[in-house]
Amino acid sequence: MAANNRRMSGKKGAQVGSGGQRRKGLEGRGPTPPAEMRKGHKKNRIANAKAKQAVRRPVARGRGGKSASELVVGRNPVVEALREGVPASTLYVQQFIDNDERVREALQLAAERGGINLMEAPRPELDRMTNGLNHQGLVLQVPPYEYAHPEDLLDAAADEGEDPLVVALDGVTDPRNLGAVVRSVSAFGGHGVVVPERRSAGMTAGAWKTSAGTAARTPVARATNLTRTLESYKKAGLTVVGLAADGEVELGDLEALEGPVAIVVGSEGKGLSRLVGETCDFRVRIPMPGGAESLNAGVAAGIVLYEAARRRS
Repeated sequence: MAANNRRMSGKKGAQVGSGGQRRKGLEGRGPTPPAEMRKGHKKNRIANAKAKQAVRRPVARGRGGKSASELVVGRNPVVEALREGVPASTLYVQQFIDNDERVREALQLAAERGGINLMEAPRPELDRMTNGLNHQGLVLQVPPYEYAHPEDLLDAAADEGEDPLVVALDGVTDPRNLGAVVRSVSAFGGHGVVVPERRSAGMTAGAWKTSAGTAARTPVARATNLTRTLESYKKAGLTVVGLAADGEVELGDLEALEGPVAIVVGSEGKGLSRLVGETCDFRVRIPMPGGAESLNAGVAAGIVLYEAARRRS
């Protein structure tokens, strides 16, 4: 019997405990990656060349200027940004990355949208790009946002034959609040948002996501000096209305919303700055029977924009 066992042990075939390994060997590796991701493919070489050129290309400045490019880092943030339509120029994917469902979805979304370069990069390169952040093998490059000029918002209203309805943000530093305001301006027929060049939220990927896609059709202008911009709006015939918890006029009594108006929203904690507050024609309060001390910028702007749209309809 022992000799028989020795003869059997020398035969080729499955060994004890090899079933799991056999099953793994039979598992697929998911869908074939796009041509842009296949090393050695012509489209991969073209995509890599374009991506390198995009990184090196200097940023042009228009009337309103451009922001710096931004990186969205990590598998979940990258997938969410692509789902929400955040503008993107390049998707960097780590070489030999574990191909889980988030990686596959990111590649699929980028390929379906078109215009996004797919570039494979070694992990040390992604570590350098992200300053050591936990990128999980996925990095999305968001191109610079091209800001409008404050006068462009008035021109847009004139082109539509409407009285300008503009929102200016004073000291609002949370990009999500900026995105929420952009969304409200779009919903209630406004012509754009003005933000100061300094100490203010900009059109980051977070602002784009919160705007739920409306940032693609609602311009955001950047002002070198917000007070001077508001003064120029007044000279152009706009009434400048500042929101303040201790405002002299209640929102429901403000007839100025029926005409050309710029609504100024301050930060939740500090409100309007002194110079901006002094520039306003009216300081308006929103009645709050519930007793809350203040509203965040997105909510406050939405309430006033709704009242303006109601009066104009």
